[in-house]
Amino acid sequence: MSDESLFREVDEEVRQDQFKKLWKQYGNYFTALAVVMVLLVAGFKGWQYWQLTQSETAARVFSDAVKMLEEGKTADANAAFAAIQHKGYGKLADLRRAEALTAAGKTDEAVAVCDALANDHNNESSIRDLARLRAGYALVDKLAPAELISRLGAFDNEQSPWRGPAREIFALSAYRTGDYAMADRYLNAIVADQGVAQELRARAQALLEVLTPLMSVKK
Repeated sequence: MSDESLFREVDEEVRQDQFKKLWKQYGNYFTALAVVMVLLVAGFKGWQYWQLTQSETAARVFSDAVKMLEEGKTADANAAFAAIQHKGYGKLADLRRAEALTAAGKTDEAVAVCDALANDHNNESSIRDLARLRAGYALVDKLAPAELISRLGAFDNEQSPWRGPAREIFALSAYRTGDYAMADRYLNAIVADQGVAQELRARAQALLEVLTPLMSVKK
């Protein structure tokens, strides 16, 4: 192996490590953003439902569980989220419980929670959509891009408010499987989309800065 080839391999490994670190750093923003997006997308009906069904006890338990999750007490947080039976907070608790399960490496259980939410037609459409996306993020390290597109392809259009997160999921999966061209295409679509949250666009730009040199190395 020539010195040039060796340097290229080392450089690629370093950049791959940077890519993974960036995803780990920014990935947790999704769920916090999701709670805000529920209120925005669900509209007045969803907001009215939220107001009418919330209770002080459920709110306190939910808040305490979120704090546990932020402190790294994933097992305790998971148990607290699972105990919430309140209709309003219960759905958000399930989403956060899926996050806790994912953080604990229990991807299959996390996806099962999300799929149950997504397939329950009694839930608000925004909750069902968020559950699909939460499952998508959990499955980034397991499924090929085509499988994730099969799950989330309906969001990949300019009318969908969820196009940004869906495209990020596709990009991350494409990167993992070595399809840098696909990853580049989706990340650039996010960066160019003024209708996507600024945090998501900034994350896509940061990932592109790591990905672009890898594409030239692969050539």
